[in-house]
Parts: sequence; structure tokens; C-alpha cells
Amino acid sequence: MITMTCLNRFFWAVALASAPLWAGAGPVLDRIQKDGTIVLAHRESSVPFSFLDADGKPVGYAIDLCLKLAEAVRKKLALDTLAHRFVQVTPANRMTMVEEGKADLECGSTTNNAERRQKVAFTVSHYIAGARYLVRADSAVQVVRDFRGQKLVSTKGTTPLKAVTRANSEYLLGITILEADDHARGVEMVEQGEADGFVMDDVLLYGLAAGRPDPSRFKVVGKFLTIEPLAIMLSKHDLEFKRLVDDEMKRLIQSREAHAIYDRWFNQPIPPSGRALNLPMNYLLKDFWKYPTDYVPG
Repeated sequence: MITMTCLNRFFWAVALASAPLWAGAGPVLDRIQKDGTIVLAHRESSVPFSFLDADGKPVGYAIDLCLKLAEAVRKKLALDTLAHRFVQVTPANRMTMVEEGKADLECGSTTNNAERRQKVAFTVSHYIAGARYLVRADSAVQVVRDFRGQKLVSTKGTTPLKAVTRANSEYLLGITILEADDHARGVEMVEQGEADGFVMDDVLLYGLAAGRPDPSRFKVVGKFLTIEPLAIMLSKHDLEFKRLVDDEMKRLIQSREAHAIYDRWFNQPIPPSGRALNLPMNYLLKDFWKYPTDYVPG
């Protein structure tokens, strides 16, 4: 016999199952719908992912992807308009800004790894990079051991900094490890002779060198010190928001819209120098995008 209580539970379950995604959703979607604003974190000098153009406007590959994700959120929430509020972050505070709800999407060049996933979530990777070394054009350095007894700089709060610190200890190289507040400062230190090399994701090094007045003064050398799956960072406390973002990233990749955005920032002239990086998509990203997923090992 079906009682009224059973019927009530049944209809309540049906109502929940058929409710719009945002009804009773997590804190991110609730706030976005209430405020009509999505907060996008950007970087100052992570060329070509996220940086400031000559007018101080946030631009880049990750910014364009985030704007696509924001539009998917607008449509899902059935909002007529969705304002974009940009907030600048650094390697040192970017994770905290997302974790504390001060940014909804971190549109940059952040590595997705197990340590960070304890505090935040990541969507499908938009680049697979490897840490290498930016040195002056006349440098004889080729691998990390060649920096023995020299000065090597990296950016605070980054995985390449941890990796080179570990290599320095394991191989007893006696390298003086320096920390820069941002990527642009790291390049300046190499340019001005304050450091013998700058270790960072190779794609960022190419972009940073291209933006200098004389790119021929630099070269990128060495084997990969790390393999870095870079992804847009978001809160781990709103599963509906993450599902929406993941689905849109997969759609962008499978429709090849993401490929066109990649080409715009890696193979065509970009600000601030108007030069092209001329970096075709590497085999790691090509293979990863065949079956796009937010999962990365480790």
C-alpha cells in the first residue's frame, strides 16, 4: 500500500531531480546568480596565458577560455547579462583567492597537482608544459647540473621553484636559489646579471623573452625538469559549478574552438610586442585533448 507519506517523498524527489541546476547549488553558482557577476583572477605577466596589455587590460589564452566558461555560466543561469570582474593575483596568493571565494576562476598558468587539489579544484588542462631554463644568449648552460655554484631564480609559489630546490639538494650542486615575486622580475634578474638563469614553464619563458626589447639576448635551454599540466583553477566546494565548467571545457576542445583560441595566442602576433611565439601545439597536449578530462596523475 502506498501511503501519503511515500507519495510526498516521491514527488519531493522528482522535484529535486528536475530542479534547475542552480537551485540550491553550491556557494559559487549561488553567489554568481545573486550578484550577476563572475570574478576572474588574472596574472600580470604570464604571457601568453594571462597578462596585461599596453592599456592594462587582462588578456591572454587562459583569459579567452575563462570568458567562454563565463558565457556558459550565464546561459545556464538564464541571466540576461553577466558582468566580469577581474582581480589580479600572484603565484603566492592565487590559490588562497580561490579557496576563500574571492575569485571564481583563476585564469592563468597554474599546475594541477595532488597537493593543490587538497584545497582547490581544476578543470580540463589547457596546456601541458615543462620547466626549462631561460639564460643569456652567451651562456654555456644546458642542464641543471651546469648551474653548479651559480645563481638560479624562479617565481615564488611555483612548482618549478620546488623542483629545482629539490634537484639542487639531491645532486649537491651548491646552486643559490633566488625567488622572484613574479615572472617579469625573474627575467629582469637574468637580463641584469643578478641570476644566471630563470627556471619556469618553457612556454612562459618563450613568451617573456619575446616581450623584451631584444629577445635575441636570451635563449631557452635544457631538458624538462618537470611536466606541468596547466589548468584553470576553481573552488572544490561547488560540484555543480565544476561540472558546468568541465563540460564547457570539453565542448570547447571537441568543437575545436579551443584549438582556434590556442592558435590565436601561440602562433599569431600578440601584445605587448606584436611578435608571434610560433609555438605549435606540442604532442603532449594533442594526445591529452583526444580524450579531455580533468584527471591528471600525481
